[in-house]
Amino acid sequence: MAVRGSVNASIMITPEELALSLAAVEPPAVLDVRWQLGDPGFGQRAYAAGHIPGAVFCDLDSVLSGPAGPEGRHPLPDLDELARWLRDAGVDAEREVCVYGAREPMGAARAWWLLRYVGHERVRVLDGGLAAWQADGFDVTDEVPRPRPGSFTVRVVAEHRLDDALVQARADDGVLLDARAPERYSGESEPIDPIAGHIPGALNAPAAEMVDADGRMLSAELLRARFGQLGITPDTAVGVYCGSGVTAATDILALALAGMPAALYAGSWSKWTAQPDPPVATGPDPR
Repeated sequence: MAVRGSVNASIMITPEELALSLAAVEPPAVLDVRWQLGDPGFGQRAYAAGHIPGAVFCDLDSVLSGPAGPEGRHPLPDLDELARWLRDAGVDAEREVCVYGAREPMGAARAWWLLRYVGHERVRVLDGGLAAWQADGFDVTDEVPRPRPGSFTVRVVAEHRLDDALVQARADDGVLLDARAPERYSGESEPIDPIAGHIPGALNAPAAEMVDADGRMLSAELLRARFGQLGITPDTAVGVYCGSGVTAATDILALALAGMPAALYAGSWSKWTAQPDPPVATGPDPR
C-alpha cells in the first residue's frame, strides 16, 4: 500500500499499512498511548472499550513518565523499569513498534520520542490515530493480548535530549521552540504551572498547528515551510519544550518529517520554572 505523499514512511504509518503489517508473519508490536490531560484514567477506559487488535495499553503517566517533582510534571521514567515494561509488551530491538493515540499524536509522539531516545530504531506513529483506523473501516477489539516477551535493552541516544545546561544556549545560538498554545507562550494565560511566560529567546511553534483537521500530520512540504519561517534548516541546532515534555514531542515529530532533527528539553516549562528565580519572558516576542 502506498504511503500518502505527506507522510515519511520511516516515521509514520497509515491504517492500511498497519493492517497489512499485523497480518504478516512477524507483525509489529503495537502500543496504545491514548492520553488526555487532566484525566488520568482516560487512556485505560478508552483501551478497555476498544483498541487495535494486538495492541498493549501504554500509560503515559506511569510508563512513559516518572513521578512529578523537581524534574517536572512528566519527567523521564526510570529507564531500567521502562525497558522491563517494553520487554513485557513484546518489544525487541529488531521488531518494529507502532504507536497510536486517539486522533492527534499527543501521547503517541511522546512514546515515539522516548523509544528513539532509549535506542529503538524502528518506531512509527499511526497517522490520525485510532480515529483514522476506524474511519478506514478497520475493526477494534476489547481482547487484551498476551505478547511474547521481548528482549529490548536500553541504549541511550543522547542527542535526542536537550541537557538543562544547554537550554538557554540553544535559544541564543540555535533555535529553541515552545510548543505550547500562543496564550501560554505569551504569558496571557497559564492554567497549569505557577509562572506564566516563556524561556527568553524561544520561538512559538504550537503543536496544534502541526496537524490537520483530522489529526493527521501536515505534509513534509508544509512543515518545512512553517519551520523555514522560523529560520530553521536541516543544519540548525533545534531544541523543543512545552509544559511538561509531552506536547513538544509532536513538534519533534513534525520536525523529523520535515527532515530537521531536534532535541527535547524533557522537563520543559514545569522544570524551568521550578528553579530559583528562573529567567522568564512574556509577550508575543521571543525576548
